[in-house]
Amino acid sequence: MHTDDADPCAWLRSAGLRVTAPRVAVLNAVAARPHSDADLVAATVRETLGSVSTQAVYDVLHACVRAGILRRIEPAGSPARYETRIGDNHHHLVCRNCGTVVDVDCAVGSAPCLEPLNDHGFVVDEAEVVFWGLCPTCRSPERRPDGVD
Repeated sequence: MHTDDADPCAWLRSAGLRVTAPRVAVLNAVAARPHSDADLVAATVRETLGSVSTQAVYDVLHACVRAGILRRIEPAGSPARYETRIGDNHHHLVCRNCGTVVDVDCAVGSAPCLEPLNDHGFVVDEAEVVFWGLCPTCRSPERRPDGVD
């Protein structure tokens, strides 16, 4: 399921959560800037609502992740990031230099597209893969201090 094309009020209602201005503003912020961290979400929400506490933004993010409205990803070495693309078992490309995160569709088949050799009794419903490298901008000779491609 992709939530990027729906209405945040509908997402909240379908998850059984009250529709509030902070919740709608947080969801709109994440939809507008996928892979945002909580600080960027808070700054974006403040542009819309004015004063809102960082804790209130964290509370909304956590409630929406628990309700399945948002997905939280945690690339190593960077803060948690949030996105509205959920339920399709997609993966991510992460730039080692600038931290840019890009969605990558599942490599093989349907969710989970990867299965462990030994599941140790777990029922696997999702596989999370992060591909690391350098984005095109960071690979450009003008951007690299050593000038090497």
